Amino acid sequence: MASNIDFVQYITDQCAGAGIITSKKMFGDYGIYCDGKIFGLICDDRFYLKPTEAVRSLLRTIDMQPPYDGAKDYFYIADVDDRDYLSLLVRETCKALPEPKPKKKK
Repeated sequence: MASNIDFVQYITDQCAGAGIITSKKMFGDYGIYCDGKIFGLICDDRFYLKPTEAVRSLLRTIDMQPPYDGAKDYFYIADVDDRDYLSLLVRETCKALPEPKPKKKK
């Protein structure tokens, strides 16, 4: 089941305090980015955050789940209505993730 675009937009809006948030359709669901860095996935109308040790201590509940069959576990974030909380999680996740590799010129 693919994600509803309204839910994707809601998550994008909720995370906006962390930076420039965008989403890209990937394999029927969505990757979500902050300032060009992918930090999570939206699959089946559920929000997943890349796991980092920096964020583990900030989570209200730790729920590790694969966002799709065959995927590694991500933090499943059920509490998506607290904008400040989501922005904090996204900011701290992005600080802990490596910079994206530059795209090769064709």
